[in-house]
Amino acid sequence: MNAPHEPEELMTIGEMGRRTGVAASALRYYEDLGLIASVRTAGNQRRYARHMLRRVSLVSVAKRLGIPLADVGAAFGDVPMDRTPSHAEWQRASRRWRRTLEERRRAIERLEHELTGCIGCGCLSLKACALLNPDDALAATGAGPRRLEDVIEDDDEA
Repeated sequence: MNAPHEPEELMTIGEMGRRTGVAASALRYYEDLGLIASVRTAGNQRRYARHMLRRVSLVSVAKRLGIPLADVGAAFGDVPMDRTPSHAEWQRASRRWRRTLEERRRAIERLEHELTGCIGCGCLSLKACALLNPDDALAATGAGPRRLEDVIEDDDEA
């Protein structure tokens, strides 16, 4: 049976990569972004505290889900990296991230609804736009999908 590991135990970049499935180059990049932290040995080699496994794993999952790394950094910005975070610290970060994910889910649902209503009918919006955007009046408000962007901006302000 393996001996239990201490959360502050240091791991090499190779060990961290093997344990998380994240390439060493990605670990260095995440460190450059401030998402994870390491300490340096006298020989200038990176060493990661074992408690960084959770952070690296969360970054990896977020990346697979298409969540911008800046959002991950914001969600976990208050979680300490210089020591093992407490349960309460992870819970606060989790609640903050949950709100962000909920906002993202609502935006995706709005997009899905708009796609079904606008593109899904088969007219490619030519008929619908005569009702919803007569004479292309929305062109004066800017480029891009104006109706969708306005709804998303309204939700961001709420």
